[in-house]
Amino acid sequence: MLYLILALLILLFLVYLFFNKRKSEPIIQPEQTENYKKLLQQHVAFYRQLNPEQQESFVLRAVAFLQETHLEGVGFELEDLDRVLVASSALIPIFRFKDWRYPHLTNVVLYPDAFNNDFKFDEGKGEMAGMVGSGFMNGQMLLSRAALRKGFSASAGAENVGIHEFVHLLDQEDGATDGVPEQLLPPEYAEPWMKLVHREIKKMENGKSDINPYAMTNEAEFFAVTSEYFFGKPEKLKQKHPELYEMLSKVFLEEKEG
Repeated sequence: MLYLILALLILLFLVYLFFNKRKSEPIIQPEQTENYKKLLQQHVAFYRQLNPEQQESFVLRAVAFLQETHLEGVGFELEDLDRVLVASSALIPIFRFKDWRYPHLTNVVLYPDAFNNDFKFDEGKGEMAGMVGSGFMNGQMLLSRAALRKGFSASAGAENVGIHEFVHLLDQEDGATDGVPEQLLPPEYAEPWMKLVHREIKKMENGKSDINPYAMTNEAEFFAVTSEYFFGKPEKLKQKHPELYEMLSKVFLEEKEG
C-alpha cells in the first residue's frame, strides 16, 4: 500500500511539472507563425536564399527556439520583428547542424540601444551592443535592439551583433571562449586555424585588412567578427580572404550532429 501511495505521489508531481512547464512556455499561434514567415522574407537575407524546404525547416526551428528561450525587452514591449531577428541570429550559425540547440541559454534581454557595464542605457554613454553573461549572469544574453535591427538591414555590411553573440555561445560549447570552436572544427584544423588567425591579426595591425578592427581584441573576438563577415558578405570574404573563407566553411557549412 505504501509503494502505491508513493507511486501516486510521484505521478502527481510529474504531472504538475509537465503542466507548469507548458504554462510557462509562450504559445505561438498559427497566424503568428505566418507573420514570422513574412518578416523573415522581408528582413533576413539568409532566409530568402534558402529553398522552400529549407525555409520551412528554418521557421520550425525558429518557433522551437522561441518556445525554449525567454525573451524580454527593457522598457518596451517586444515586437514580432524582435523575436524573428533574435531567432535568426541564433539559427543562422547552426542551420547546417542537425538538432543543435543552445542548452545553456535561458534568457535573451533586449535593451533599446547600447548599454554600459552597469547595464544602463539612458545616459547616452552605452558602449556595448551585446554580451553573453557569465558568473551570476550565466545563461543570459544581452542585446541592443537598435544594433540587432541594424545588423539585418540593407546597410549592415558585414556586421551583425546577433550572430556575433551567438557565435560566442558556440565557442563556449567546448568549455572555453577562446576562438577555437573545438566541437565544430575537425581536430586536425585547430592548429592551422590559430596560425591563420594570428596571420590575419598581423595584417590588421599593419593596416592591410578590411576586417573590423575589433577582431584584434583576442582570438575569441576574431572568430565572432569574422563569422559575422562570413554570413553577412560571404562572396566578399571569399574574394578577399579565401583561406579564411575556406576554414570558416569547415566550421559552419559541414553538417554536424547535435
